[in-house]
Amino acid sequence: MKNRTLIGLALSLAALTTSLPAQEPGSQLRVWLLTTGPGDAVWERFGHNAIRVLDTETGRDAAYNWGVFDFDQVDFVPRFLKGQMLYKMVPFSAAAMVDAYESMNREVVMQELALTPGQRLMLLDLAEVNALPENRDYFYDYFLDNCSTRVRDLLDQVLDGALFDQLGARETGTSYRTHTRRLTQIDPIVFTGMDVLLGSPGDRPISLWAEMFVPMTLRDAIREVTITNAEGVEVPLVMDERVVVPSTREAEPLRADSWFWRYLALGSVAGGLLAWIGVRATTGARLFRVLFGTLASAWSLLAGLSGLILVLVLLTDHWSMTFNESLFLLNPVSLPLVALVPLALRGSLASARRARMLGFVALGVAALGLLFQLLPVTPQETGMLFALLLPIHIGLAMALNAVAEVELRA
Repeated sequence: MKNRTLIGLALSLAALTTSLPAQEPGSQLRVWLLTTGPGDAVWERFGHNAIRVLDTETGRDAAYNWGVFDFDQVDFVPRFLKGQMLYKMVPFSAAAMVDAYESMNREVVMQELALTPGQRLMLLDLAEVNALPENRDYFYDYFLDNCSTRVRDLLDQVLDGALFDQLGARETGTSYRTHTRRLTQIDPIVFTGMDVLLGSPGDRPISLWAEMFVPMTLRDAIREVTITNAEGVEVPLVMDERVVVPSTREAEPLRADSWFWRYLALGSVAGGLLAWIGVRATTGARLFRVLFGTLASAWSLLAGLSGLILVLVLLTDHWSMTFNESLFLLNPVSLPLVALVPLALRGSLASARRARMLGFVALGVAALGLLFQLLPVTPQETGMLFALLLPIHIGLAMALNAVAEVELRA
């Protein structure tokens, strides 16, 4: 009797199991957008994005990361200089990635996405194919093709274009320079260097779609996206959001502060000192001659090499550095002054004349650039750089004129 009861119970359970609908493929998956805040290194200042996929059946918990590069890779430096730097996508343990960012005091936000089972499975399949050795490498572009745009495009593909349809055409009133400045202003040297290198393309207005090259922008933007779930109901794309790693860093500013007046003050002091030391050098005092020669040559080397770099950039794939008004302020014309200034201070009349001529040529080119800025001829916003560097050109030209006048009277 007991055996019959057990057999009957087993048959009833089997029948019940058979009648249950099969689980839809992808139902066992959970998907998050993982966003990391800014770090200390230059390449960390813009934050980072990855896609986390958890398989609740197998326990595999992977974070798909499109931001991996290697300083030791073959031809790293030549590729970097040519604008053809190779990045790759690598899946990491999600827990290990979060732990690494926690050790660097970088905020980590996870947003679980309300994708349908089919969309989750499609996302995982696409990510796995992308992670294959033959597919994982790509040419990195600071603004057009990076860790954030790769994630954005993958999500848009899985959502059948819904991300672009809802957010793509929205105007932001920002540019690539807007975000470069605000995210680097914590470091004055990096801030200034990036401002010098970024050309006119960096000042054109960009849409919210383009703005998502910044990982934090993508994080914030998807909060507004809605999708249709498996039951046909419209729901928010972000079903849950959590700060899994808090940070004591200050939040990134929405806009960078204007450095115009501090640059103008710094440039005026530097230019005034250069002019004063140059005039004192004409009195024959050895200390001032050595000091002026050193400072003038150092500035000319910096300005000339920077200008040479900006010219050579035109031969590379660094599209965002082209049509750069910084060339008016930093150009190869200054390079001969590295040798001519010391020669002029040693009494060479010909060197003094050439140095004065090149000093005024560099100043004239910078003044022409100021005219371009005031009209304006291009959309480039480099007024702060003119406030910093134009006074130095004025001071050097005045000093070289004084040196030449002394040599002419001698």
